[in-house]
Amino acid sequence: MKKLIVLFVATLSMPLLYSQDITDALNYSQGEIEGSARFRAMGGAFGALGGDLSAININPAGSAVFSNSYASVSLKTYNSDNEASYFNEVNNRSKSNLNINQGGGVFIIENNRESSKWKKFSLSVAYDNTKNYRNNWFASGTNRNSIANYFLANAQGLRLDEISRFDGETISEAYSEIGSTFGFQHQQAFLGFESFIIEPDDFDDDANASYFSNIADGTFDQEYSFSSTGYNGKMAFNIGAQYNDNLYFGLNLNSHFLYYERSTFLSERNENTGSLINRVGFENNLIANGNGFSFQLGTIYKISKEFRVGISYDSPTWLTIEEETSQSLQTASTDGIMFDDGTPTYFEGTINPDIINVYPAYKLSTHSKLTTSLAYVFGKKGLLSFDYSIKDYSNTKFRPASDAFFADQNNNINTLLKSASTYRLGGEYKVKQFSFRGGYRFEESPYKDEITIGDLSGYSLGLGYNFGNTKLDLAYDSAKRSSNNQLFNAGLTDAANINNRTSNVTLTLGFRL
Repeated sequence: MKKLIVLFVATLSMPLLYSQDITDALNYSQGEIEGSARFRAMGGAFGALGGDLSAININPAGSAVFSNSYASVSLKTYNSDNEASYFNEVNNRSKSNLNINQGGGVFIIENNRESSKWKKFSLSVAYDNTKNYRNNWFASGTNRNSIANYFLANAQGLRLDEISRFDGETISEAYSEIGSTFGFQHQQAFLGFESFIIEPDDFDDDANASYFSNIADGTFDQEYSFSSTGYNGKMAFNIGAQYNDNLYFGLNLNSHFLYYERSTFLSERNENTGSLINRVGFENNLIANGNGFSFQLGTIYKISKEFRVGISYDSPTWLTIEEETSQSLQTASTDGIMFDDGTPTYFEGTINPDIINVYPAYKLSTHSKLTTSLAYVFGKKGLLSFDYSIKDYSNTKFRPASDAFFADQNNNINTLLKSASTYRLGGEYKVKQFSFRGGYRFEESPYKDEITIGDLSGYSLGLGYNFGNTKLDLAYDSAKRSSNNQLFNAGLTDAANINNRTSNVTLTLGFRL
């Protein structure tokens, strides 16, 4: 019961406790439609084509291209391989899963009035996964920078009585009270102080605001593990229409929802002369839940029987996100801490507040996107399609923007991020009931330095078989991207370079209604 009371108090009084930054903003706003097997096999280049349920999530006018009512569901295997380089050491990790990533249906309503130029209308409901958060990587290496510098960076300038326990106060009570009164930075300093990693220059509560490390300079063997899971999904409610024989319109109203769970653990060991602390283990956990809204407008125009163009606009996604974090810290002294009487005490302990920091819900508005598309259809033999999209990641904003902390993060986003283009190319060739497909996609880095996150490139292949009223499609796609992942946002800011390759196998069953 005591734990519940502490958590309840912490929940009610967290207005000053922040942890969000540019990494979170990009993580929650990045993503593309994963889509059906046919969609994936052709690189997602469907903006001028339609006729596929996932294509509706690219260009809403695609629903009116269907000749008949149609439904489909997709099953996908996902595999992520990571090669992590950290101070000349390389480690490999992989993670995979199986899920239903797409499903929905479109209903066609023919207009039987011969005098009307409106030929038909379409209604559609479609779900698509936009991001799979399942990931795992491990980095290890010998560094000259210690985790102690993270706690020092957070502690410097703070009064001792703001980061330490009162007489008779437990770790849990102090951690909760410090967080609700002062915020996240003070909690980090508190962990460093209570674990003996940092010490004040002066134990006078009023006078002291500077600290030093009990971990001596030298080399540090570090291991860092990262594991995440979750999803970002989109439910599109669509209405479309065909005007005359060559013009299609569409509108999507989208409901977004996300779940993200992340766990990291840093292990550090040293044998440096003069170090009072020789072992550190630092665990951080995050759970985020969110929901939001966006809309899309699109049109497709048949210039000729063979040639089609499309254009669509995606509004920003307005998300409301709630986050929870928890932490624990383990330290050990293998050489002993010397006390005034000259006797060494071999220290080993765990600072586990057993508190969940529940943050106030905040809002995040993502970037908008504009897509232009071209397609050439070779009668019933096949087609070629190309999509070009542009989105300005620097327009991603935490809200309320009047909040000083969020205003600072928004300035970082505007400084570090840029507009990024995406190119998609796809083709399909039909032989009787068989369809052979291929695709390529390239997405530019959202960062101005193009190093923090690099460009993405990928290819895809697929095969389909038409049974008449039923279709079965299979696709394989692979993509690669590199990134520099900074371990912490202060002090220990060294980064692990991650070369990531994802591969997917998607199976879609579709049928006329």
